[in-house]
Amino acid sequence: MKLAVYPGSFDPVTLGHLDIIVRASRIFDQLIVGVPTNPEKHASFTVEERMELLRRATQAEGLRNVEIDKVDGLLADYAKRRGAMVVVKGLRALSDFEYEFQQALTNKKLNPELETMFLATSAENMFLSSSMVKQVAGFGGDISPFVPSCILETIQDRLCGRL
Repeated sequence: MKLAVYPGSFDPVTLGHLDIIVRASRIFDQLIVGVPTNPEKHASFTVEERMELLRRATQAEGLRNVEIDKVDGLLADYAKRRGAMVVVKGLRALSDFEYEFQQALTNKKLNPELETMFLATSAENMFLSSSMVKQVAGFGGDISPFVPSCILETIQDRLCGRL
């Protein structure tokens, strides 16, 4: 069985993230979408909330071979424990590549059996990031074109201060 991990902060999950998840799920028998715990980051959503948003979004897409999981510690160690041979990373721009390439080389050094596969973001999502969604929402803008409709209200409630 070909097993891959797609890690990310997903704070919040965007249509760009979902596009990579859908495409990677067609390539691999099973895809783990990994949400890392990082106490140094000040996230808008807890790890558990991000995992639930991802579950709702992937279920709405009918993705039966996608698992949502928390990643504690190093990604290279997590992948080894789970038996994953590939890390999937989405790339929007050349600037993404430099950082992701450095991470890929580090993961390879830590786990020589682990490969990294880069998927180019679809053209319609090249500009899209969680940070952009948070900024637009913070100013009361419409984020519906940027996030899955099944989780739009939850994201708006948090980011637009409607709780």
